[in-house]
Amino acid sequence: MRHYRHPLRRHRLPRHMFRTGRQRAIAVLLLTAFVLSIVVLAGYMIDDSRLATRPELRHQAPSLDHWFGTDWLGRDMFLRTVKGLAISIQAGVIAAAASTLIAAVMGMLAALRGRFLDRMITWLIDFFLSVPHLVTLILIAYISGGGLKGVVLGIALTHWPSLARVIRAEAWQLKSAEFVQISRKLGRSRRWIAVHHILPHLMPQIMIGFVLMFPHAILHEASITFLGLGLSPHQPAIGIILNESMQYLSTGSWWLAIFPGAALVIVVRLFSIAGEKLRQWFDPDRVWRR
Repeated sequence: MRHYRHPLRRHRLPRHMFRTGRQRAIAVLLLTAFVLSIVVLAGYMIDDSRLATRPELRHQAPSLDHWFGTDWLGRDMFLRTVKGLAISIQAGVIAAAASTLIAAVMGMLAALRGRFLDRMITWLIDFFLSVPHLVTLILIAYISGGGLKGVVLGIALTHWPSLARVIRAEAWQLKSAEFVQISRKLGRSRRWIAVHHILPHLMPQIMIGFVLMFPHAILHEASITFLGLGLSPHQPAIGIILNESMQYLSTGSWWLAIFPGAALVIVVRLFSIAGEKLRQWFDPDRVWRR
């Protein structure tokens, strides 16, 4: 007599595949943290004297002495690129953290503070999502005077709606959980329940949202700076480097834009992959694959 076999059992993966997926996620997260630390530390170790102009070295192609070549003032493009990445990462971290905080507060308030506030916050989320990020960001950065403050404020006020919608949905589900209902019957306040029950369960979503928002913050910072509404031209940010290099591409100085642009894309892609791995790590229904 044949034993009954559940039809889903044959789709189960061996345990070593789960271990392999988790090990890869840890490796990617550690690599991302290592690259972030190296770039930021190297950027702060480069002083202004090493970025001084040297006209006798201008427009030199990439070589062993100058890995990314030199610009029209003889400045080393490798040092400028590392310094620019450090500045962009700093702006991206601050903006992403501020936007994540706004999303967490708005999402929890929408779910825990009544129908009227929920409708108002949902309307705000839909309004910001209906307007292109870049247009609103440029407007906010221009009104606030540009610079680092304007870029951070613009990114923080335009990137929170998507994450706030996810947090709101998660908080609505947690509200009906059994342990939350028990706490309410025991007389716990809304604030106590939010801090001790809702927020700990939302932390994985908040962390994933921050990591995934970080690449968008860097790219938008570079875009705004490229357009002249971001960081000061005296700072070697990636957007400024790319903006200045445009007028020299026709003369054959291709390295002025290729290397800084490629470095920015690599950093952004690395953090995007890290965010996806972090999402897989916290998602219990995710099937780890080879």
